[in-house]
Amino acid sequence: MELSASDVVLDQLRIGDAGWLIMRHAEGYAGDDGFDDTFEPLVARILADFLSGHDPARARGWIARVGGRRLGSIFCVEGPAPDTAKLRLFYLEPEARGLGLGRRMLEECLGFARAAGYRRMTLWTHQSHRAACALYVKAGFSCVRSRPVRSFGVDLDEQEWTRDL
Repeated sequence: MELSASDVVLDQLRIGDAGWLIMRHAEGYAGDDGFDDTFEPLVARILADFLSGHDPARARGWIARVGGRRLGSIFCVEGPAPDTAKLRLFYLEPEARGLGLGRRMLEECLGFARAAGYRRMTLWTHQSHRAACALYVKAGFSCVRSRPVRSFGVDLDEQEWTRDL
């Protein structure tokens, strides 16, 4: 079956999604970027914080699905200031990349943030994620900070991006 972004449903989290999300982030970033086992607990903490106390009016997570298959995730959570949302846990399975699904997921997240009353959105990524960074530029984000770091067992250029809503 050929995959099309229009076949994909952006759905709320269900039972089993949290475990899948932690596993796929850890495996994906280890395989693609060489991240070590310190990355998985970070993803688990972000997700645990979301699951244990988010306000559904101010924070939401989506899982992209086609049939029973999970293809990706994106989250909007409260950011560092009351008027600022933060994009988290944005991930697409390799077979779902290049279909426009990432753009669709990002637009859904931005629309939710606007409707929730946020005035800006911020995110954290690495320069090595070129496709994601190109998507952020097209969506109106600007890189406001970049610095070399040693994280997750590799040397990275850590970046912070932001945009007004």
